[in-house]
Amino acid sequence: MLIDSKRLLLFFSLLVGCVACQDKKAEAVPIKEAKQAPKPFEQKGKASYYAQKFHGRETASGETFNNNTLVAAHKTLPLGSKVRVTNLENNKQVVVRITDRGPFIRGRIIDLSRAAAKRVDLVEDGTGPVKIERID
Repeated sequence: MLIDSKRLLLFFSLLVGCVACQDKKAEAVPIKEAKQAPKPFEQKGKASYYAQKFHGRETASGETFNNNTLVAAHKTLPLGSKVRVTNLENNKQVVVRITDRGPFIRGRIIDLSRAAAKRVDLVEDGTGPVKIERID
């Protein structure tokens, strides 16, 4: 019985020693990722603007399209990115946020909301030559 008591005491001593020697786990601290600067992007081509029938429909970003806001559709730019659109015929500019995908008509590079198209005087002709530059 004395031997069992010594073994039991030794076992508990080792157990307590092991637990006491364990490293405390560090609390997880979220690392704030550095926001990378967007890659420079510039493109020239033809712009068009959304038809009124798209007003109120859901966009690729999940937002409801509003033809009265400064938004646009682009085939590849990240949703949410901001783009400066310059009408190459009159140098008028507007900054829009990409909320949708398109246009899907050959030769066109961006579809503007009606409000954005008005700012660069594209409404009357319906389409026009533009330069787009990602700015965010």
